[in-house]
Amino acid sequence: MKTFFLTSMVAIFSVFFSTMSMSQTTYKEVIVENPNADADIKIVGDFVNSLVSGDLDKAKSLMDPDYIGRGPSSIDSANVEKTLTNWQANYKTQSDRKVRFVTQTHKVLSGVFKGEWVSLWGNYTFTQAGKTITFPFQLTAKVADGKIMGSQIYFDNLYVATQLGFKLTPSESTTK
Repeated sequence: MKTFFLTSMVAIFSVFFSTMSMSQTTYKEVIVENPNADADIKIVGDFVNSLVSGDLDKAKSLMDPDYIGRGPSSIDSANVEKTLTNWQANYKTQSDRKVRFVTQTHKVLSGVFKGEWVSLWGNYTFTQAGKTITFPFQLTAKVADGKIMGSQIYFDNLYVATQLGFKLTPSESTTK
């Protein structure tokens, strides 16, 4: 039974990926220069800087009412209010917050990712419980009509937790 299942899965993936590769278009057919590059980069940069500095009114003004932020885990998501509430909680425990980043932007012409995108890559630093922690992050945001529609952030949450003194302990079922 396991062999049949494995063989079936390999066959399905082979057909799926061979079909995908045959229909893929080139980069230049899908990605072009963002016609609103400077404005979109400013919006996303101002958004991140306002969150870090504590200017939540400005951050909120840059977000579309239907904004959804995702990350760092694939199951983490937050709407406008949850995003602002999460940052308010950060302000209670973190001090000396700083962010440095570079940005890049592009426009996707078709498909599920159609739109204008800004990618931001940087380092976030804060002090908590006497420990100064710096970690890299990457944020990609979709911008339309002068607002951030949504974003995805990636960073190593385990690294931050261990720097704060947390320990990763395997469950009993994994140690048996």
